[in-house]
Amino acid sequence: MNDWIAAVGRYAQRVHAVAGGEHHVASPLGAWLLPALTASATPDPDPGLTEALGVSPSQAADVAGTLLTAPHPLVAAATAVWHSGHVDRAALARWQAGLPSATAVEPLRGQDDLDRWARANTFGLIKRFPVSVPPRTALVMGSALATKVRWDTPFRPAPARALGPASPWASRLSTVLRTPRHGHDAYVATTAQAGDVIVHAAPATLPGAPGTLRVMSVAAAPGVEPGRVLAAAYAIGAAARTPLSALPLGETALWDAREEMSSGGDSCQAVLPCWSATSDHELAGPGLGFDAAARTLAPLTGGGGFQARQSATATFGRYGFEAAAVTGFAARGGAPAPRLVRSVELRFGHPYAVVAFTDAAPDSPWHGVPVFSAWVTEPEDLPESHRGGH
Repeated sequence: MNDWIAAVGRYAQRVHAVAGGEHHVASPLGAWLLPALTASATPDPDPGLTEALGVSPSQAADVAGTLLTAPHPLVAAATAVWHSGHVDRAALARWQAGLPSATAVEPLRGQDDLDRWARANTFGLIKRFPVSVPPRTALVMGSALATKVRWDTPFRPAPARALGPASPWASRLSTVLRTPRHGHDAYVATTAQAGDVIVHAAPATLPGAPGTLRVMSVAAAPGVEPGRVLAAAYAIGAAARTPLSALPLGETALWDAREEMSSGGDSCQAVLPCWSATSDHELAGPGLGFDAAARTLAPLTGGGGFQARQSATATFGRYGFEAAAVTGFAARGGAPAPRLVRSVELRFGHPYAVVAFTDAAPDSPWHGVPVFSAWVTEPEDLPESHRGGH
């Protein structure tokens, strides 16, 4: 894994800690991009940027530039800087020369203009820019990430009781999602962060567009704290898969493992609920780099106060996944014979983590990048209109 991707994973733990164990969605990558872009504003960035970003400011700025200059085909990405008459024009010009060409630099015209930018760069999913522009605002930065994709193979409907008798959601819902017979990946893994976890991966694409978005759902045993499960989800690619034959037979909160006579092989499927989330995150606290970004930009802005917030939304359903986040920063101034096989159904029946990773060629800067992540505690029924078919 690239060191900067691991750094984004560590940064994500701090972003999700802002929301705690509440149901929420975020884009830690979208937040990380903004302090990364400030690194080129001065030859001597604030030392707090290195600590927050997890890599050197110059490397972070290079990564941000690479991602924004060649976005992933399934993830719309945009950044912008807006400036007022309270900014130092000479310092702004020097910074602009080092920003990615894809980052728009424009005069600050007001809140309505920022709101239009948020809608235009998130397929209309985010209606308002997350920070305001009070008098004497010198500079505003924004990042937007958005995706609207369909699963390569849709889920099948399943009765909510399939979540298992230990699930607190089984009696609250009527219909959930079961993986299709082919096309999704479901397995059990052992992680350093959260112990044994169950994993479901759903690939999504767009017709005619290269690359894949892979949405990973990861659940640990009930009671494992959200931060540990999210950390495991971000590092799931490095986790060792557990052979199905090694699982104890019977029902647990995480799986139902059985043996049966079949001419096929061992199989594993998953049952999980629909969910959606809309969240607003305050990002001005320590450890997220925006305080260091404000100090780095002080030669442009005069060193006044700052705001940093993110608005995010996501929907996970039978046919696809959509998500968007806008982060704002404002600174003032042939069949074999039958045999005994293992059949396992994984049960996402209690709070769990979700991370959406981009798939691309190994030499692409977007290979294995975590774009959106969520902590799911409020499942939803599969809509009536999606319960037909197979």
